[in-house]
Amino acid sequence: MSEDPNWWGRDFLRRRPDDEPWALADRVVTRGELRSRVSGLAARLAAGGIGAGSSVALRMPPGLTLLYALLAVWTRGAQVVLLDARLTAFEVNRLLRVCEPQFLLSAESPPHGTSYLVEDVPFAVERRPSGAPAADDVCLVQVSSGSTGTPKVIGRTACSLLRELEAYAALDGMPGARDRVVLLNSVIHTMGLVGGILHGLNSGAQMVFPSRMRVADVIGAAREAGACAIFGVPVHFALLARFPSGPLPALRLAVSAGELLPDKIWAQFHERYGLPISPVYGTTETGLIAADLTTGPRPPVIGRPAPGVEVDVVAGELLVRMERTPYLHTEYADRFRDGWLHTFDRCDRGGTTGCLTYRGRADSMVTVGGLNVDLTEVEQTLMSHPGVQEAVVVCGDVIEAHIGGDTTLTQAELADWCRSRLAGFKVPKTFRLSTGVPRNANGKMIRDRDVLSTQKDDDAHTHH
Repeated sequence: MSEDPNWWGRDFLRRRPDDEPWALADRVVTRGELRSRVSGLAARLAAGGIGAGSSVALRMPPGLTLLYALLAVWTRGAQVVLLDARLTAFEVNRLLRVCEPQFLLSAESPPHGTSYLVEDVPFAVERRPSGAPAADDVCLVQVSSGSTGTPKVIGRTACSLLRELEAYAALDGMPGARDRVVLLNSVIHTMGLVGGILHGLNSGAQMVFPSRMRVADVIGAAREAGACAIFGVPVHFALLARFPSGPLPALRLAVSAGELLPDKIWAQFHERYGLPISPVYGTTETGLIAADLTTGPRPPVIGRPAPGVEVDVVAGELLVRMERTPYLHTEYADRFRDGWLHTFDRCDRGGTTGCLTYRGRADSMVTVGGLNVDLTEVEQTLMSHPGVQEAVVVCGDVIEAHIGGDTTLTQAELADWCRSRLAGFKVPKTFRLSTGVPRNANGKMIRDRDVLSTQKDDDAHTHH
């Protein structure tokens, strides 16, 4: 028998009839085929010595093979360590030394231009002599996006994942049985994996994957499948808002997660499709924290705490109640104190509604010449310029603005724009202009100044 009797997801994997669609990619994959493929891979892993308590790293390109392997490892009662296939060999080796999995399942990325979600990818199973068994009851190890610095190694238990699935199932407006969802979020990060893949297995919602990650293909996949929802990150909705597509009559829900959606993108999408973009807010450490899928509030509102999630706002910082620290190493131990995780996100909470409004990162408050500057305020001011599509503002010796937008933008124009709206000490001294702000492997804008300083700029100007 290749299935561990304590496999925590056995109920939702067995749920639904064999002939019911599970995913729609280049072809329809049924629930029965999913179960057959997972069972076959689980038998292969068992023959290779992977079982209850094993720790297994997966480094594969986005695809059905990755999802089959992920579920097969869990079926064996083992721990999954997810590594992004886009990481460099240096980054992978560093994470392997930190996590020390006993096994590595790896596959090469397919040639450029192949399907977005590759169906069949051959992979190797490598036993690592230095590897250690899984840590207690942690079944999933993820690496945070690292958008603000060094990635964090985070462990999730089966109980925490099941609670998150219960929260998603209880959300008003969340897609359910036989609803079709175009899933653009990365399937190895929290929203794509839990809010997409695992919620689909649990609820019967069917995931739709475009053949290519191009706007025309996304629109075509949504229209052909009759999708009622699109899940993505802000950059996806920015592209969709600018694409001259026809109506999508079945679409009733657009959900953005990963980072705060700029108000400009919300407005552009709403104008084109007649539909607001709804927020889902969470972290790798906690999973889902807050959402509003029924009213589609404008940013920076991120909704009410999800069912079963306890939050507090202390001195403007959002705290989330957790049973244990999510960090597997001591480097970030100070972020979890007395049962509360400090998110370092600044939020307001409505006194009567409990609705959360995002106000930026706690570390976005800096001191310049003895005066306090909120870098989020500077970013929002730049984003209000009609030619700016993206903005990241950081501070070292001076305030720097990294801008993605029209090629006609100039430093003088942006400096004048800021001067007319901000006190002089808040105006960036340096503007780095390009067609897009640098992003990490998960599509989030990079906010680490040291990393940004290594990026090649199309244009950089200093304003005095």
